[in-house]
Amino acid sequence: MRTLQTALKPLAVFAWRVLLILSLSRVLLVTWQWQRVSDAGTVDFVLLQGLRFDLVLLGLALAVPVIAFPVLASTRYLLPLWRSLLRYYLPAALLLITFLECSTPSFIAQFDARPNIFFLEYLNHPVEIISTLWAAYRLQLLFAAAALYFVLRWITRPLKTTTAAMQATGMLPALLVTPLLLLVCVGMVRSTTAHRPVNPSTVAVSTDPMVNDLALSSLYTALYALYETGHEPEGGFRYAELGESTVIQEVRNSMDVAAGDFVEGPLPTLHRQTARGQGPKNLVIILEESLGAEFVGKLGGLDLTPNLDALADKGIWFENLYATGTRSVRGIEAVVSGFTPTPARSVVKLGKSQRNFFTLAGLLSRHGYDTRFIYGGEAQFDNMRRFFMNNGFDSVVDKIDYENPVFMGSWGVSDEDLFNKAHEEFSKPQDKPFFSLVFTSSNHSPYQFPEGRIELYDEQLNTVNNAVKYADHALGEFMAKARQSDYWEDTVFLIVADHNSRVYGAELVPVERFHIPGLIMGGSIPPSVHTPVASQIDLAPTLLSLIGVSSTHPMIGHDLTRADAASYPGRAIMQYNGTQAYMEDGRVVIMRKDLPITTYLYTDDRQLVEDPAGNMALVQRALSHANWTSLAYEHSLYRLPPGSRAMVAAASQ
Repeated sequence: MRTLQTALKPLAVFAWRVLLILSLSRVLLVTWQWQRVSDAGTVDFVLLQGLRFDLVLLGLALAVPVIAFPVLASTRYLLPLWRSLLRYYLPAALLLITFLECSTPSFIAQFDARPNIFFLEYLNHPVEIISTLWAAYRLQLLFAAAALYFVLRWITRPLKTTTAAMQATGMLPALLVTPLLLLVCVGMVRSTTAHRPVNPSTVAVSTDPMVNDLALSSLYTALYALYETGHEPEGGFRYAELGESTVIQEVRNSMDVAAGDFVEGPLPTLHRQTARGQGPKNLVIILEESLGAEFVGKLGGLDLTPNLDALADKGIWFENLYATGTRSVRGIEAVVSGFTPTPARSVVKLGKSQRNFFTLAGLLSRHGYDTRFIYGGEAQFDNMRRFFMNNGFDSVVDKIDYENPVFMGSWGVSDEDLFNKAHEEFSKPQDKPFFSLVFTSSNHSPYQFPEGRIELYDEQLNTVNNAVKYADHALGEFMAKARQSDYWEDTVFLIVADHNSRVYGAELVPVERFHIPGLIMGGSIPPSVHTPVASQIDLAPTLLSLIGVSSTHPMIGHDLTRADAASYPGRAIMQYNGTQAYMEDGRVVIMRKDLPITTYLYTDDRQLVEDPAGNMALVQRALSHANWTSLAYEHSLYRLPPGSRAMVAAASQ
C-alpha cells in the first residue's frame, strides 16, 4: 500500500496546485469584473461551478499519467520512465494552465471572452502576435514570465523529492487501483450522471456571455474550441434543424428579387441584377481596421474622425450600418463576398472556399476588370492572400512592396504609406477598369503610427483613440488627393469598417458594438443619407449597381440604390463568438448552441429587452439565414457557374 501511495503522491501534489491556481485566477477575475458579475447575480454560481469545471480540467490532465500508471509504475525496469513522465508532463501541464490564465485578462479586454478559437487562430501567426504583445502588453508578459517561473519552481521541487522515493508497485496492485483512478477521472470529466457530460452550455445562465465564461477555465475553453472545430462540419453547427426547402425559400423571399430574375439550376440564390448606374466604373473599397461607431462624431461618438465626418456629406452615408462579426476576416467575407457569417470560422479560412467561391473580384474579373488587394502588412495573415488569389484577385500588394516607408509598425507600414501606394497604383495609365480592396492596419493594437501627424487626443501616444485619429488623418489626406486625381470621376469609393475595435457588453449580443460607419462616394455619387438598418452584406450588391455592372451572382444582400430602399426596414446579421443575432424592424432573434432561441426588442436607447410575445415568422427567417450560410458553404452553393466573360454578360441581359 505504501508503494502505491508513494507512486501516486505526485498526482496529488499536481492536483491541489491546479485547483489553487485556477481558483485564485477566478477570484481575481471576478473581482476585476465585479460590477458585471454582481449585476448578473451569479457570484456564488460562478465560483461553485468554477470549481466543478476545474475538476473537469483536472480529470483531463490526470488521464494521461493514470493510463500510463499500470505499465510504467509496476516494474522496476520501467519505473525510470514513470518518474520522467511525472517530472516533465505534470510541470508542463501546470505551466500551460498558468499561461492561459495569465493570458486571460488581456484576451477578455480585447474579445470579452476567455480564450477561444480566436486565441488558437492567432497562434498561427507568431511573428505578428509576439511583436504586438511586446509592444502593447509588455508588463503583462513580464508578469506572466515571472508567474511561470514561480510555478515551475513550486512544482518541480516537490516532484523531484517524491519521485526519488518511489518504488515499483507490482503489477497486481497497479492493475487493481487503475480502474478506480480511471473512474475518478471519468467522473470528474463528465461531472454528472446525466446522458450528456457538462459543457459550456451548463454555465450559460446569464445574458452576459463573459460572466458565464468566468465559471470555466481558459485551458478548458481553448480545448473545447479545438474540440468543436474538429467535430463539427466546416460550415458550423445548426442552431436548430429546419428543412432545406424551407431555408432556401425563406432566404429567397427575403432577398426581394423578382421570381423571374432567379436563374434556374443548382445554385438557389443565383439571380440577375440590373445596374442602375452608368459604367463600368472603377471600384475602390477601403476597409478601415476596427472603426466602431463610438469613435465617429457623425454617428454620435467621440470627435476622432473629422475627415470622415466631413466626407459624409459628399456621398451616401449609412447611419445604421452593422458589421457581421468581430474579426477582420468577417468583414472581408461580408464586404468582398456578400456572405453571411457562419457559427464556424470565416470562409476566408475554410477549406472549401479556397477556390471557386464567389467574390466581387471573381465577378468583376469576368467583366474585364483588373483586381488587386493592397495591404500594408503581410498578406498571408489570416489566410488572406490564398483566399484572394484563388478567388478572382489578379495581384496582391503587401509589406515587401513598399520602398522606404514613412513608418513601419508591428502590423506593417502606416496607413499613409498604404494610401500613397494605392494612389500611385490608381494613377497609373489604365487600359481597363480596376477593382482594388485597400485594407488599413494602423488602428490595430498596439496602435503604432508616425508621430507629428495629429494633435493627440490622449496624452499617451499609442492609444486606440489616437490611432483612430491618425487613421482618419491618413484617410483624409488620401481622399483629398483622390478628389483632385484623374481617376476620381470614373471611380466609386466605399469607406467602411471591418468591425468594431472591441465588441463587449453584458447582453447576449452587444448589438450597439456592431454599429459601424459606411460611406459610398465618388465623382458620380450624389449626396444622400440611408437611415434604415443595413448590413455589410448589402454593400456589394449596392456597389455593383453604382459602378454600372449588371451581373448574375448568388449574393443575398439588398441593392440599396433601388427606389424603395429608403422605406425598407432593413435587417442585420451579427455573429458574436458562437452566438448569432438577426435584427429586423426593431426586433432581435438570438440563437445559441444547444439553447432555446430567444427574441428581444431593440429599444431606442440601444438596449435589448426580452420580447415575451415573440415572433415565430421572424424566428424562422432568422434561423433560415443562419442555416443557409452553413448549407451554402457545405454544398458549394455560393459561387458563379462556369463561364467566360461573354457568357456572364449574356446571362445578365
